[in-house]
Amino acid sequence: MTESEFLAAAEAVLSKIETALEQAADNTDLDVECKRSGNVLEIEFVDNGSKIIVNSQAPMQELWIAAKSGGFHYKQKADFWVNTRDGSEFFAALSAMISSQGGVPITL
Repeated sequence: MTESEFLAAAEAVLSKIETALEQAADNTDLDVECKRSGNVLEIEFVDNGSKIIVNSQAPMQELWIAAKSGGFHYKQKADFWVNTRDGSEFFAALSAMISSQGGVPITL
C-alpha cells in the first residue's frame, strides 16, 4: 500500500468513528466530544473526563489507540484493521473501550 492509499484509508476510519460517535451521542446516553487535529482524533468522555486517542502512523502504516486499558497498534489486512499483538479487530476493540470508558454499550 502506498502512503497516499494508507492516508486515505486512515482518514476514512477516523471519519467513520466521528460520525458513529455523533450518532451515538444523539441516540444514547453517551456523552462524548470528538476533537480532530490532522491524523489525531481525541474522544473525550464528558462525564468522567477520560479520553481515548486514535491516530494514524503513516511511516508504519498503522492505526494506534491509546485508552485507559492501554495502547494498541492495528495494521490493515484485507478489509480489516487487526491488532498487531492479539489479532483482534479494530472496531470491535474500540467499541469495547468506548463502552467501558463511557459507561454506555456502543457498537461502531
